[in-house]
Amino acid sequence: MIPLLRQRLRRDWLQVTLWILGAVLLAYAGYGGVTQSYSTVADRQEVLTAVMANPVILMFRGLPSGTSVGAFLAFEDLPWLAMLAALMSTFLAVRHTRGDEEAGRSELVAATSAGRTLPTVATIVHGLAANLVLALLTALALIAAGMDADGSLLTGAAAGATGVAFLGIGLVAAQLMRTSRGANSLTVWVLVATFLLRGIGNVAGTPSDDLTRIESSWLVWLSPFGWAEQTRPYDADDPWPAVLALGFGLLLAAAATLLQSARDMGASFIAERNGRANATAALSSPHALVWRLSWGSVLGWTIGGALTGILATTLSSLAGQVAGENPAVAQILEKIARAGNLDEAVITVFFTMLGILAACAAVQTIVRARQEEAHGTAESVLAAAVGRVRWFADYTLVATCAVALVIAAAMATAYLGIAANGGASALYRVVTVTGLGQFVAASVFTAITALVFVVLPRATLGVGWALIGVASILGMFGPLFGMPEWATDLSPIAVTPVVSNGDVDLRGLWWLVAAVAVAGGGALTLMRRRELAADG
Repeated sequence: MIPLLRQRLRRDWLQVTLWILGAVLLAYAGYGGVTQSYSTVADRQEVLTAVMANPVILMFRGLPSGTSVGAFLAFEDLPWLAMLAALMSTFLAVRHTRGDEEAGRSELVAATSAGRTLPTVATIVHGLAANLVLALLTALALIAAGMDADGSLLTGAAAGATGVAFLGIGLVAAQLMRTSRGANSLTVWVLVATFLLRGIGNVAGTPSDDLTRIESSWLVWLSPFGWAEQTRPYDADDPWPAVLALGFGLLLAAAATLLQSARDMGASFIAERNGRANATAALSSPHALVWRLSWGSVLGWTIGGALTGILATTLSSLAGQVAGENPAVAQILEKIARAGNLDEAVITVFFTMLGILAACAAVQTIVRARQEEAHGTAESVLAAAVGRVRWFADYTLVATCAVALVIAAAMATAYLGIAANGGASALYRVVTVTGLGQFVAASVFTAITALVFVVLPRATLGVGWALIGVASILGMFGPLFGMPEWATDLSPIAVTPVVSNGDVDLRGLWWLVAAVAVAGGGALTLMRRRELAADG
């Protein structure tokens, strides 16, 4: 057991450290953001009233539990703390189970005295330890910021317990699916579905008479994220929903161990679809093969982009109505977007989220190149008349196309939303400028992740997704949390061109273009000298 744990810690120290650091920074910065941006009870009550008046916004925020600083901090931060723990745990679970099995490492370990079960037990212990550290450091960060100990400890415990729940989900997915790619996809879809289910349960709940608190509907009890919120830190301080999440994760972990003992090495409970005996003409080139491997995930991100675009323009009028009754809402949106008026701010905020989606599509495609290399399938392609630079350039090209498709889908639906709602013609320009700006920002993630793939191939997965997480926190939450402007500007999505009072502000466009050129060019140049690193 001890050697297996040491091996996992050595492989995962960078990825796990980045996830935990992101949660700690989010918790600590959240206190400053709440006390600076919503310093009075009246300010916090105005925001809660506005959120309850808009079900779409409530879907993506926490559970209102009062106007105290602590309760409002939990409302702002707890869903995202739980999200970071969940993502860390699912990737960890799949990496050390189905991922190792795919790479052939599990079979070698099973041939020793460790057997087949002990590596899974080591993964469970490793995941529990990572979530315990995340929970403790998050709580300590909140206590250091000035919050009371009981609520801080419960906030950390709720986030960590959510991570344990998704550790169990990831372990079961690894037994059901034949590939690590399929297992990761399944866990991410479960994560997204349960996060939205939590939001629907809050929207369908019953608000208090003073509009500062919601009693959620029964739907939240179908989601680990809902369990985390039902702890209500700094308010009711109920630990039992966190205990439920912890028990649920441990139960699934035990089930995954039993499922593993009931199947053959390399097999799965959900069989892969049989492939064609002969390739079609569409697979006659290396880049066509890359597209064939990537199109499913690209389609999913493109649908997300289309939904973001339509929300950006159809909700602007609703946001205007809410802001007319509550000026604090307009101030919040304009602070995030740093735009001149409310319509520009709403579109800019949604398109900042769009930049994150596009960056995810790009990073996932580059990570796929690393998976093909680690699994040994890239070697078969390179054995033909395909050079290493051309092979990797195809992945970079498909990643850029994925970014373009996500952005284009959002811009198209945003234009339709403006036309359907009779919006001002100036909004077309806002959509165009912000959309193209986020294309450049997402391309920065493509180029940097490509460079990491070439220089530090084994860190591609962890660093690629960690960059998106840090950039999201800085770009979306930095202005709200009172971070200095230079820190917020470290996020590519926060320095893209915007339209402010009708004028185009290029902001950091040329720096972003330079970063794409340097990192992308460096990646392709250095790829000429790099050998394959098949041991992932």
